[in-house]
Amino acid sequence: MSYLEYNVKTVPAGWRKVFYLNWPLVVLLSAVACVGFLMLYSVAGGSFEPWAEPQMKRFALGLALMFFVAMVPIWFWRSMAMVAYLFAFFLLILVEFIGSVGMGAQRWIDLGFMRLQPSELMKITMIMFLAAYYDWLPLKKTSRPLWVVLPVLIILAPTALVMGQPDLGTAILLVTAGGLLMFLAGVHWAYFATVAAAGVGVIWTVFQSRGTDWQILKGYQFRRIDTFLDPGSDPLGAGYHITQAKIAMGSGGWTGRGFMQGTQSRLNFLPEKHTDFIFNTLAEEFGFIGGISLLSLYVLVLLFCIFAALQNRDRFSSLLILGVGLTFFLFFAVNMSMVMGLAPVVGVPLPLVSYGGSAMLVLLVAFGLVQSAHIHRPR
Repeated sequence: MSYLEYNVKTVPAGWRKVFYLNWPLVVLLSAVACVGFLMLYSVAGGSFEPWAEPQMKRFALGLALMFFVAMVPIWFWRSMAMVAYLFAFFLLILVEFIGSVGMGAQRWIDLGFMRLQPSELMKITMIMFLAAYYDWLPLKKTSRPLWVVLPVLIILAPTALVMGQPDLGTAILLVTAGGLLMFLAGVHWAYFATVAAAGVGVIWTVFQSRGTDWQILKGYQFRRIDTFLDPGSDPLGAGYHITQAKIAMGSGGWTGRGFMQGTQSRLNFLPEKHTDFIFNTLAEEFGFIGGISLLSLYVLVLLFCIFAALQNRDRFSSLLILGVGLTFFLFFAVNMSMVMGLAPVVGVPLPLVSYGGSAMLVLLVAFGLVQSAHIHRPR
């Protein structure tokens, strides 16, 4: 027995779990959040209000929730997976009736002290439910058609509600994360090839529906696609966001203009500078070096999730960790692709950096589940 193991065993059982926390992961998440605080302070013109201070308070609350979730045994969260999913699904239905409207979308429930976005909660509870399902299902049944239908319904039911809000970005994340988790759980590749072929047909149908009575996407969503394909076609209208985003990113160069010296954000040329397009503010002020540094932090968090999943011998825990890692990856990959003009603008926040309460709290709770799986893994 090593000196460290001996000292851990002498600590009271209630506190012993603290030593088993993945502390490097906590440090990495805190570092990413600090980048967000710094940028929110900058875009507010050197003030902690109205964005940086509330974000700090939410992060402190989220960190406390992460530690609480981490201390609870992972078997409890496995048993609560279906309940959590059904609760999030109920909230999505509730949004249709009492949801508050913002920027033409009905996505939030006003709790008074904050606005809760149930679709953010669904991203994690869906992963929990799918992980529990494949932990329960024998491996030999994973690819049988009857047992593939249920997880597909688990994914598509909330996706349909989210599409109706409308929130195309979250709908894409739900389908992609759910599909990738099914693949990691062992579902045969032929199903995904069939879905890919069907996806091509759906895309064709979507474009054919434009301008008809049965138009599938909203008008502004079609304009986002047009802007993605040709931003210069309407630089002062639909293409304004991405045009200004590219100017901000390009003007940063290698080292940036300097902290709080970004003209695009300070002069309000850059829209949604504190939420969806906050990465462009970072790139303008700190250049390529600042952007690649943040990306490196994200990749390190992702690698910690992958290593933790590979080391865990519990199937539910491994799938849950991989699912959280996938969701985290899709967050920053879609956002960065979007603000660089590599993908249509779909309104996906930059994790732990963009201003927002629901996304940050839910993401930190998700990493609490990762920590719980790490602490309570078979040793």
